[in-house]
Amino acid sequence: MSPARDIAFKVLKRVHAGGFASDILRHESAGLSSRDAALAESIVFGCLRYQSQLDFLIGHFSGKPNAKLDPEVRIALRMGVYQLRYLERVPAHAAVAESVELVKRAHKRSAAGLVNAVLRKVDRQPVAWPDRATELGIPLQMLQRWERHYGIEAAASIARAALREPEHAINPLTGRQQDPGAQSIVPLLAIQPGMTLLDLCAAPGNKTAQALAAGARVVACDRSLARLAAVPSQAARVVLDSTADLPLRAQFDRILIDAPCSGTGTLSRNPEIKWRITPDEIRRFPPIQRAILDRALPHLKPGGRLVYSSCSLEPEENEAVVAGLPVEQTSHRLPGRDPGDGFFAAVIPSCV
Repeated sequence: MSPARDIAFKVLKRVHAGGFASDILRHESAGLSSRDAALAESIVFGCLRYQSQLDFLIGHFSGKPNAKLDPEVRIALRMGVYQLRYLERVPAHAAVAESVELVKRAHKRSAAGLVNAVLRKVDRQPVAWPDRATELGIPLQMLQRWERHYGIEAAASIARAALREPEHAINPLTGRQQDPGAQSIVPLLAIQPGMTLLDLCAAPGNKTAQALAAGARVVACDRSLARLAAVPSQAARVVLDSTADLPLRAQFDRILIDAPCSGTGTLSRNPEIKWRITPDEIRRFPPIQRAILDRALPHLKPGGRLVYSSCSLEPEENEAVVAGLPVEQTSHRLPGRDPGDGFFAAVIPSCV
């Protein structure tokens, strides 16, 4: 059994159970060779990005479009179909044989014949996708939301960007790997050397590092002690819940709120999100985001500036959250139009 396929299968099972692919893959592939780690990563993220296409193809080649399959069987089939149709250098016999072996190892031996039969029918001939959402690899309700908010062509561009491997960019000021969209937020703070910054929701600390590089004196906060460990030690690191009254007496020249959100701007990087997010899940975030804003604003100095940002594309988490506040400037970055992940940012000056 190929270590890469074995790890990819384990990761995809854990993602199916609610985990996040990047974190699990990083842990599971630590002992793999660079070649095996690259193949495991390609299979995991490819299966998640193209999931709706793969499921359609499973039905197409099996002749049973609505067949109910155990999760382990479906994951093995997705892996096999992805390798056979989307990867160039994988031998067909390896993709088929090892998918069958994965099903056997998962104690689904009775499905081994089905997996073998389906994968032996897979070819690279074009197929007629059943609908626009499947062709774009996105849930229909998500595509329709984006079409309402951004228009048909922009929505399609966002969906296509989510199918591509994300850019691996390094911030030249910090030396940290950081998405180009994420790099665009801290400059909106207009930090001058010596200014004080309250960085709420700071982990993993990439934006904190940017602020430090600009000369800010930073208090970095997060509710997770474990996640704060990745925040630069040059900042004062504080564990706290930013939705509650802040146990801070000081006021700050600048405040950054990189708010928890649905993450729909990061689908190329976190493709599992698009298969999980529901309207109810999106509605869960705005009360949290507004609570953080309301707790933060009293700690902004007169003449100061607060930047609220999210990596969501949903107006409920963006414009609606800052509604009623004296917003001076907003910034929208859309995947497919702008480099990197999607981001929203609002610049809010002190009311005093």
